[in-house]
Amino acid sequence: MSRHVAIVTDSTAYLPPRTMERHGITAVPLTVVLGDRALEEGTEISARSLAQALQKRRSVTTSRPSPEVFAATYRKVAESGATGIVSLHLASEFSGTYDAAVLAAREAPVPVRVVDTGMVAMALGFCALAAAECAEAGGTIDEAVTAAEKRAAGTSAYFYVDTLDYLRRGGRIGAAQALLGSALAVKPLLQLDGGRIELLEKVRTASKAIARLEEIVADRAGSAQVDIAVHHLATPDRASALADRLRARVPGLVDLHVSEVGAVIGAHTGPGLLGAVVSPR
Repeated sequence: MSRHVAIVTDSTAYLPPRTMERHGITAVPLTVVLGDRALEEGTEISARSLAQALQKRRSVTTSRPSPEVFAATYRKVAESGATGIVSLHLASEFSGTYDAAVLAAREAPVPVRVVDTGMVAMALGFCALAAAECAEAGGTIDEAVTAAEKRAAGTSAYFYVDTLDYLRRGGRIGAAQALLGSALAVKPLLQLDGGRIELLEKVRTASKAIARLEEIVADRAGSAQVDIAVHHLATPDRASALADRLRARVPGLVDLHVSEVGAVIGAHTGPGLLGAVVSPR
């Protein structure tokens, strides 16, 4: 049984399954409540099913994992030989996931450092990868935390949504911002800033908003070595086209991930989401 620092995250990191397996990263699932059914993200509800439910205006909410689920995960990871655990989670402004992990960490059989990354989606995923790579190189639990925090500090996330209504309903963006974004039928560009979703720019049409998103991401990447993730919900053609253009525009691109977000993030953004994460190495 190998002795190591293990990395735990949650299902909103949207890391590719093969990547998680290769690095030994464990993801604790959040829950989507569809009508009266509670379904685990990633195993019991797909992004496509979620998008269809939203388009039919069905009631959709989300909930955090319980402290008991985290406690069971920490025990299992410790039994696999971990001498310590770094537990990295989506912004506490979005979810009580971080708080549940903190409660469970107090009773864990090995030391657990719980980190509020202030991130979500692959912005969180890149933090988990940085911590895992540090641990694989023999880093201590403190060094793995530092690697994740450094990656978070340099990472930027931008996204376009067709409407701010879903973010407003879920309380992820203020009513005043939602009203501003809806004025004159403009299309909103948003960014993740300090663990909060902020309105970045208002653009007249969807095509102009997506072109502006590309410009912002390319400018942010510059000539540095960066990883980029392109996310979408029910718009695979848009995502693929944006990824192709970014490959051509970003000279220091190392890895580019293209993926559909899961049901939890999709419930708060709605179909039509197109996002990009820029994470310098």
